Amino acid sequence: MEDELRALLRGAPAVSALAIGGVHWGARPQGRPLPAVVLHLIGGGEGATLKGGDGLEICRVQVDAWAPEPGEAMALRRAVTGLLHGYAGGGFRGIFEDGRRMDRQGGTNEAQRPWRASVDFVTNWKG
Repeated sequence: MEDELRALLRGAPAVSALAIGGVHWGARPQGRPLPAVVLHLIGGGEGATLKGGDGLEICRVQVDAWAPEPGEAMALRRAVTGLLHGYAGGGFRGIFEDGRRMDRQGGTNEAQRPWRASVDFVTNWKG
């Protein structure tokens, strides 16, 4: 699921045009420009029946849109949400938005702190 989700975001013109720093799992590589997208697998796993796993993974993924300005972060988050909310295709049986937040990274130099527009998605995957 992880590789396919990243490829889906990277291949979307609306996202790639805004995310000049790329789409990454876990952390943005040091020195990469903003805006950028960082993905985090929050939780989930394969469903179960009395006979074992059912093959359907239901996971929560947090998508962070990082940018120098709040409007840029929100625009990138909107592009991601526009693509993913309600998406079904390939191994994805359905991706649905499940919450959003806006904040600013901590630190001592306020002028250089980037903004983060986050959105959580529940992914239904059967690969």
